[in-house]
Amino acid sequence: MGVDPAIRLLCNLVAIDSVNPSLVPGAAGEAAVADLIATTLTTAGLDAEVTEVAPGRPNVVGVLNGRQPGRTLMLCGHMDTIGVEGMDAPFDPVTRSGRLYGRGTHDMKGGLAAALDAVLGIARSGGLPAGRVVVAAVADEEHGSLGAEALVQEHRADGAVVTEPTDLALATAHKGFEWVEVETQGRAAHGSRPEDGRDAIMRMGRVLTRLEAVDVDLRRQEPHPLLGTGSLHASTIAGGRELSVYPDSCQMRFERRTLTGEPTDVGLTAVQGALDALSVDDPEFEGWARPLFSRSPYEAPRDDPVRLALAQVLRSRGLPPEPVGMSFWTDAAILGRAGIPSVIFGPRGAGLHSREEYVDIESVLLCRDALVQLARTYC
Repeated sequence: MGVDPAIRLLCNLVAIDSVNPSLVPGAAGEAAVADLIATTLTTAGLDAEVTEVAPGRPNVVGVLNGRQPGRTLMLCGHMDTIGVEGMDAPFDPVTRSGRLYGRGTHDMKGGLAAALDAVLGIARSGGLPAGRVVVAAVADEEHGSLGAEALVQEHRADGAVVTEPTDLALATAHKGFEWVEVETQGRAAHGSRPEDGRDAIMRMGRVLTRLEAVDVDLRRQEPHPLLGTGSLHASTIAGGRELSVYPDSCQMRFERRTLTGEPTDVGLTAVQGALDALSVDDPEFEGWARPLFSRSPYEAPRDDPVRLALAQVLRSRGLPPEPVGMSFWTDAAILGRAGIPSVIFGPRGAGLHSREEYVDIESVLLCRDALVQLARTYC
């Protein structure tokens, strides 16, 4: 028996270095993998559009038109991956025990291959009876989502599936995040002269103690039915120059994972409250905070047709139709904000952002087949 076309395509995608250059300076980016995808689509007779969203950073959008008018379904996945430090052969896909190993297999070339081959399979088997399927391979999801932001400026759809990995579950919500930087000020002095020095790192410790209390309180709150509770953690910290010198500044960055319904600047508000309180307790305390970056959480409408249609497809295939939530952020939030109701559905696997990453091969095929059925029933 030969290799399934979806798995052959997946292996070809994994074999191409598409590390995001915004994460790893000088990295390859998405151009080569975009060229493969565009060639694959046009060879199959689909219209394919390649658009640069930044120099050397293209999106690829393929369109399969049905024979009659109907709804437009978008299938969306990203081409970029994180870096490969510590991996021996990241771009040599290896099959072992029903799994395909390599950088990007799980995040998310497995889901991208399933989406692409779903459209190619429909084209191979007589076409789409009605409506239209747009398959979008976007750039830069791992950093700033330039690809998805550009996509929604040019393309519309009645509903979308983002094929990030969900273990073949129907995900209808995901968390957002907020990144904040905090700095505390001290006064440099020789370690032998404590009367002259102010320790900026010790002062940051007071901030961290208050932020830890915020996180503890978040974990005690009533959980969102799909997303659980919000959370806060300190991500990086830096300060001090020499062992015998009082540090005059300390910088710390933290992440607040957010839920639908929360303010977009909830993390900044929390730390600003902590800084204000510390300044009242100690008039010599100096500190400030500034926002770095944030992405909104997302939840699909309960009565959205693509959500209901995919649930019916999964039920018919013996897969769980009940909605779940994802703790990580996806481009579904950008699509949803642009008026394209979206759900997340993708294959099984493990090793997101780790040295050993794999996707379950059978689940890629199950994902592909479910997307084919969805396109035929939804459009």
